[in-house]
Amino acid sequence: MNKCKVFIPVGALGSGIDEGAFREGMELKPDIISCDAGSTDSGPYYLGTGRGKYARSSVKNDLRMVLHGAMEAHIPITIGSACTCGADSAVDEMADICREICREDRLSLKMVLIYSEQDRETMKQRYVEGSIKALPGAPKIKERTFDECSHIVALSGTEPFIKALSEGADIVICGRATDTAVIAAFPIMKGCNVAAAWHGAKICECGGLCTTNPIGSAVFMTVDDKGFEVKAVGKDAECTVYTVSSHLLYENSDPIHLTEPGIQIDVTDAVYSQLEDGSVRVEGTRAVKSEQYTMKLEGSGPAGYQTIILAGIRDREIMKAPYVWIDKLSAFIDQKLEKLGFDKEKYSYSIRPYGYNAVYGGDVPEGYVPNELGMLLVVTAETQEMATQICKVFNPYMLHYPIRENIPLPSYAFPFSPSEIQRGQIYEFKLNHVVELSDPLELVRFSEEELKND
Repeated sequence: MNKCKVFIPVGALGSGIDEGAFREGMELKPDIISCDAGSTDSGPYYLGTGRGKYARSSVKNDLRMVLHGAMEAHIPITIGSACTCGADSAVDEMADICREICREDRLSLKMVLIYSEQDRETMKQRYVEGSIKALPGAPKIKERTFDECSHIVALSGTEPFIKALSEGADIVICGRATDTAVIAAFPIMKGCNVAAAWHGAKICECGGLCTTNPIGSAVFMTVDDKGFEVKAVGKDAECTVYTVSSHLLYENSDPIHLTEPGIQIDVTDAVYSQLEDGSVRVEGTRAVKSEQYTMKLEGSGPAGYQTIILAGIRDREIMKAPYVWIDKLSAFIDQKLEKLGFDKEKYSYSIRPYGYNAVYGGDVPEGYVPNELGMLLVVTAETQEMATQICKVFNPYMLHYPIRENIPLPSYAFPFSPSEIQRGQIYEFKLNHVVELSDPLELVRFSEEELKND
């Protein structure tokens, strides 16, 4: 029976590996260590700038633990979506950290880098040819949209990882990749059940999130010819049928079908069984090869500049009807901005009442009155100066604007001085599309390096 044991020590490299869980996982003798290192969860800024979300020291600490564990066990490592966004600069940053650790700790290994950032002109040509298709909810694009993106990445499937591993890589650092491809590649390469490899990878992509102790645990996946098993490692952690099966709802609009590059997974007939050792076994997943191989495209580009103001309010009348105050203040300021000559086409703003409904934006329960509110003014404009000047127009009224006329002037509270906080250039996602390919490797590039520190 073909069998492959994959250790996933953390959901995102740099978010903090639990040392106890890591030791426990390595004691189970994995064949490979695999983990994701990025996502679009934290918004378009990271792809727009090509920068990472996590502290460099945290990434280095996690990677050092993984490198030593893998080298001692003589097993390979796969890492995907390097340094959050997976842009070429992020791959280079992760590679630099790896080199640094190897120099300091005198480790020698073969490092393979996979780049998946895309050339704008190439993407424009593919768009003109009709090989770029919109995903549900994607923004409408034109040829110029590609020029508006600071960075464009294509999400790699398993094939680039398999190529690198089959050629003897000790560590594979990939640009943007699907979270599951990073984990599914080695079991598929070893001849395990393809559907089980993909399904298990989806369950384990976020590390301990599929366990009863999401923080402070890790997961160990074993894939064979018929299915897969997921075992929790770490203090007070186990996998249950509930925690494992429910993870298909995570970042997936359809909990029955999972679409990945070149394949779709169907869990309609999957059977989840609780095992005595606190792990879960899954069998019955099916895989259907896609008629057309595609890679998802993500693009992010500048969307103006922002300045914000935060005001703390405990006025009882305002807290009973926050939007009465917001609407009156907005109408008042709109008139002032028009008189001052600000062009409405060059700015926008919003006032969000935190403590009321700023997070979800819907109706609140009847009779709900918060204890206090954080009124957050967010101004977005073509220039930083314009955004800040508009905030300055708002400033005295964010501090004193009354909800009714002819009452003593109220005073609210600014937590900072100056109250205007410049956020700098902001970014937005401009692509949520797929590109059709004839070869899974045609949009990725490889670089090999022997790190010798004997």
